[in-house]
Amino acid sequence: MRAMEISPSKPGSLSVSIVLHHSSLEMLHRVLQSLHRSASAAHKAGYVDAVTVEVLDNSFDPNFRERAVGVIRDWPVNDFFRVVYTGLPDNRGFGAGHNISIARLNSEFHLVLNPDAELAEDALSVGLSSLLEDQSIVLLSPKVQGDNGRQEFLCKRYPSLLVLLLRPFAPRFVRRIFRKRLHRYEMRDVCSGNQEADILLASGCFMLVRTAALQSVEGFNDKYFLYFEDFDLSIRLGSQGRLVFNPAIQIVHHGGYAARKGMQHVRYFIRSGLTFFRDHGWRWI
Repeated sequence: MRAMEISPSKPGSLSVSIVLHHSSLEMLHRVLQSLHRSASAAHKAGYVDAVTVEVLDNSFDPNFRERAVGVIRDWPVNDFFRVVYTGLPDNRGFGAGHNISIARLNSEFHLVLNPDAELAEDALSVGLSSLLEDQSIVLLSPKVQGDNGRQEFLCKRYPSLLVLLLRPFAPRFVRRIFRKRLHRYEMRDVCSGNQEADILLASGCFMLVRTAALQSVEGFNDKYFLYFEDFDLSIRLGSQGRLVFNPAIQIVHHGGYAARKGMQHVRYFIRSGLTFFRDHGWRWI
């Protein structure tokens, strides 16, 4: 049964954090529009009473910041939904940017959202109703569609070093040889259908979380500059309750693998991967 069919006894407040780093402002505008549509539907259904979106800017180009401020300034202000801009003094990474917002939250629920992830209109209605109904859930992860219309499998089992090297870096024919292993890591056996599933690792492109649980584990670990901060957070949130993949929550993600973004991203990926294994234990194959 879809969680959104359950009527809540009391709507909750929702906060959202979005971290920019020279991100597409056209895409950001589309994401904010989708977020507003989804929040308005959830508000109308009685699942949320107020939404505050904080856009935190890690960019260092003054011209970019001026244009980003313009996108936020042009956003309509009302008592239910508001968007605020925070320019950060330096770039300490994806997780550290979100932590600026997380540390001062007083909401009931919080959404960690990428500036390239568009929400379906009913995404927040489904997610918030599920959290209101089932107190055992601390994080919800959505069904994700890519630009090509295909499902992206962003929920994961615990990785091995072999799998992490194969996915972004191996030639296609090598990935075909290890297809079963890669598909198992991506949880395709349980996340391909329409059933909810408990998961270990969720993607940071969309994490709908109970704020109390998020603050209890002190948010992201700042030592992960980029990549694997979401895996690390997922494992720590698992001590607070269940992490659940809910395919009725749907988004479109306009992202890509580290190897497609240049050598600097490859270096971030390797450095953070080594940190993750040191923190949580090595698995070679």
